[in-house]
Amino acid sequence: MKRRNFLQLSTLAGVGLSLPIAGLLNACENHPEHSIEFKNLITGLLKDWSDGMLKVQINNPSNLEEHGALGCPSCSHIHGRCMDAVYPFLYMADKTGDEKYVEGAKLVMTWAENNVSQESGAWTVIRNPKSWKGITVFGAIALAEALHYHGHVLDDETHAAWTNRLERAGQYIYDTFTIDFTNINYPGTAVYGLNLIGNVLNREDFKAKSKTLASEVKAYFTPNEGLLFGECKKSSSKLSEKGLHGVDLGYNVEETLNSLVMYALKEKDEELLQILTKSLNSHLEFMLPDGAWDNSWGNRMYKWSYWGSRTCDGSQPAFGMMSHINPAFGTAAVKNTELLQRCTADGLIHGGPGFIEAGIPPCVHHTFTHAKPLAALLDHWDHLPEINANAALPRTAADGVKHFKDLDVYLFARGDWRGTVSAYDAEYHYKNDYRQASGGALGVLYHNKVGLLCAASMAKYEMVEKNNQQIQPGKDVCLTPRVEVFKDDVWYTNLYDLPATVVSKDQNGTIELLADVKLKNVDREEVTETASAFNIAYNCTVDKTEITVSTKQAIKAQTTFVLPIVSPASEVVTNISENEITIQKPEGLVTVKANAPIKIKALEGKRTFNMVPGVEALPFEIFFEHKKELKISIVVS
Repeated sequence: MKRRNFLQLSTLAGVGLSLPIAGLLNACENHPEHSIEFKNLITGLLKDWSDGMLKVQINNPSNLEEHGALGCPSCSHIHGRCMDAVYPFLYMADKTGDEKYVEGAKLVMTWAENNVSQESGAWTVIRNPKSWKGITVFGAIALAEALHYHGHVLDDETHAAWTNRLERAGQYIYDTFTIDFTNINYPGTAVYGLNLIGNVLNREDFKAKSKTLASEVKAYFTPNEGLLFGECKKSSSKLSEKGLHGVDLGYNVEETLNSLVMYALKEKDEELLQILTKSLNSHLEFMLPDGAWDNSWGNRMYKWSYWGSRTCDGSQPAFGMMSHINPAFGTAAVKNTELLQRCTADGLIHGGPGFIEAGIPPCVHHTFTHAKPLAALLDHWDHLPEINANAALPRTAADGVKHFKDLDVYLFARGDWRGTVSAYDAEYHYKNDYRQASGGALGVLYHNKVGLLCAASMAKYEMVEKNNQQIQPGKDVCLTPRVEVFKDDVWYTNLYDLPATVVSKDQNGTIELLADVKLKNVDREEVTETASAFNIAYNCTVDKTEITVSTKQAIKAQTTFVLPIVSPASEVVTNISENEITIQKPEGLVTVKANAPIKIKALEGKRTFNMVPGVEALPFEIFFEHKKELKISIVVS
């Protein structure tokens, strides 16, 4: 197969003057030095990950149930999607000439054919033939890109067999996928997938179906901020009580938007490019200064891993390929890749910044999915716009409060402080509560000098997707800051108060977000015979963040405000007094002070660890005792 650039990004010259693309062609011709630095970063990381995957690949011809699969250091089962690694392996084989990568690619494909391949042309998510088949679209894209760019490294027999297998997968997608048959990430990704496969195989019917899906997906962007919605059971399902759609940042930026951008650029779909430009800008508001994606509020945040979403591909293509429109998109691609590098050890990505120090083994799924977009960027490198980290991210330059109407989520920034307060009530599943940050809760607190201070977890860790999540090690302690009371052994907290409201003001240098909340159990029943209605005020100045929690009702049961602070076990904690504690971080001292004694929840070790978003923390408790108002301050010095 003759190699050619599938997207031909330089064809953007025909998109129209409404997009700032002047000079793109020249920018693509000669990448400046900082773009080359990014290329070196992703080239090195891709090799590291590819070698890491080869290290865990199972070579056991006597057992075809595992032979060729990628073994997982953390999970007791083999991940059915491990054949996605065919693309990065074939890329590395082509660029290095090392036969070990060809062998790795053949082995994962052999395993897939022996274990998860179906007569229908689908692949399944695990070896059970009745398991989920929608993941076929991801494997098909990986195989199509591998064949399209690097198929010449294969022998003729293998090339022909894989091409035939690709056509069967494409036919399954063509026959099965509609715009609303499941979560939007599947049909959204199929927009690019069918177009790509159609071009590789010269199937005009595939390309026509792609164009239909591309037209239909344009209705799946929220009215105010243009956020992609549909991450809920049935993407056209009911709105929340507040009239909000199901939105998940992680899936959007790491999967669906990639495919829509790549399709829109290739097909020069100007209307879709306009929609995507607005959407990417809105999603980018949630990137923290260190390149993390703040998905504390997302309705699939049970897969939030701080750098993204556990089983998605990575945000580099969408933001890198659109960096000619907004240079900060390029910054996002670079910063997030640097974060992924910091979360990498022994060639595999760990699911969050706290995994490595806490000794939690990584899930290999993160690596074989995130390797693909790096290969895609390198395969399109000669046609990419300039990508560097010179432009400030929105949240780096932010000051003040921003309310996202389509989410009922507030972002605040003052001095070095960055925070998120969520009253978002859309749910992933309306029968089972997989509670993300809501109820007026603080989803994230971040400081430019010391980094992440607070990060929400699920209210209760649930294996929503048992094949795609790691088991929680040790006791599950919720990391979302909250008011809580236990009555008759039932947990009541503001996290379950979906109708909660938040108002904000910014006066005289102080930002205030005031949440009006009720304490409820998982069944949304309000606690009785003790205080249930509380106000939580989040006040932020250049110098500090304060949290004031108050009630006008009588407190008749032991009630507390829980403030988990992100802190690896290596950090020194000092009790200055019963009301003041310090944590020494590498770049500064964090002081937590309250008008009541500060205690630490009972722990099994020095810290609690939570899979979402993959950090260690100290869960502080401040009890109301005889008070009706708690005042807590956080200072960094």
